[in-house]
Parts: sequence; C-alpha cells; structure tokens
Amino acid sequence: MDARVYEQFANLQENHFWFIGRRNIFFDLLERQVGKGTDRRVLEVGCGAGGMLKPLHRFGTVHGIDIATDYVRACHEHGLARMLTGSGDALPFADGTFDLVALFDVIEHIPDERATLVEVRRVLKPGGTVFLSVPAYQFLYSQNDRVVHHQRRYTARQLRRRLEAAGLQVKKVSYFNTLLFPLIAAAVLTLKLKDKWFGLPRGETNLDHEFRGPLNSLLAWLMSSERHLLRHMSFPFGHSLIAMAG
Repeated sequence: MDARVYEQFANLQENHFWFIGRRNIFFDLLERQVGKGTDRRVLEVGCGAGGMLKPLHRFGTVHGIDIATDYVRACHEHGLARMLTGSGDALPFADGTFDLVALFDVIEHIPDERATLVEVRRVLKPGGTVFLSVPAYQFLYSQNDRVVHHQRRYTARQLRRRLEAAGLQVKKVSYFNTLLFPLIAAAVLTLKLKDKWFGLPRGETNLDHEFRGPLNSLLAWLMSSERHLLRHMSFPFGHSLIAMAG
C-alpha cells in the first residue's frame, strides 16, 4: 500500500463512516462468536496503523504483525508494545498459540493468500476463531484497488473455497455493506468509465471523497445497522465480505 494511503487510513480510521461501520459490524459478530472476557491470546495479521488493535483488547492480550516498519514503530509509540514487523506467510509464533486471529482487509493484498491462511491455521488453537474481511466482486476492481495494492476481490464462494483449501472449517460467510451497495456500485462503475475515457487524478482513492457532519453520521448509522441482521443471517450481496472459521 502506498505511504500516502497508509497515512490517509491513519487519519480517517476514527471518524470516517466506513471505518465506523465495519468496526461496529465486526466486533458485534466477534462478541457473539467468541464471547466476552479478556483471557484470550489474540493476533491481528496486517494491523497497519493499529486502528483495530485497541478494540481487540476486549478479548484478551493482543499481538500484531505488519510488513510496514513505519507503522509498527508508530504503534509502539502509541503504547501498542506487542507489535512485530513480519509477513503473514511466516508468522513468528509457535503452533496453536492464539484463540483468535483477525485479518481485516488483508489477504486481498497478498499474492499467495493460501500460504498466509495456512500459517493462520497453524498458529490457531484448536477450537479457536479466525475472522477476516475482504472486498467483494472483481467487476468493481478499480483505480482504488490498484492504489491500495489489491491483488483481487472475492465472491462468497471463492472466499469459502480459499479458507477450506487452507484447512479451515468455515462457520459463516456473508457479504456486508449491503444497504449502501447500490450507491457504491453505481459510483464505482461511473468512476471506472471516467477513468477509461478521461483518466482520474493519479493516486486518488475512495477515501479522498470525504463525507462530513450529519451525512457521515447517517452513512455510519446505516452501515452499522446491518449488524442486527447479520447476527441471524448472511447477506446475498454487498460491497465487502466477512468470514469466520476455525
């Protein structure tokens, strides 16, 4: 991921509706899957600027790993001491170390995601939980994906097969960011046409288009509200995907 994008994520991760919505969805599902309590060992693979590390502490002692040295250093400076520089396909932990392993929008960046998923299975304790999210639908692949170095986007079937091929037992796969999907898809496809015909500003990402004040709050509320349905069902389409496995 480009350095500018890392900085953008770090600046927006607290207040942008997309970050708020995904946090609310992810942690609602996680609390129902693994339960409350701080007696677990938790690993976040690809933790980036560290926006998810502090919320993960509600489940136990949290370790993080990322390939970006600058962001590992920044996490240390913010008191997140159990951060390591490293790659997901060579995790520096013993077999069966963690009760929970999280990969929030990570494997789409990795050329060989199977090697990372096999490593995740190796360090997961028997009965543990893997939680991950990825972007959905290759037809939505756009300049934003290129700038953030996405290798691919997924369908639910593809994600399930990748997890099963790594030896993980899938518990749930669902699309999310579904309520806003018609608007997002229309905007992305319009930008793809504009890019093809006229070009787009170099390095522009989806997060360059900020939503402020009441509109940002409304979008965060709409996206977050999906968690109430996701407790009981899986969505058949959406802009992104989540999966839980063990």
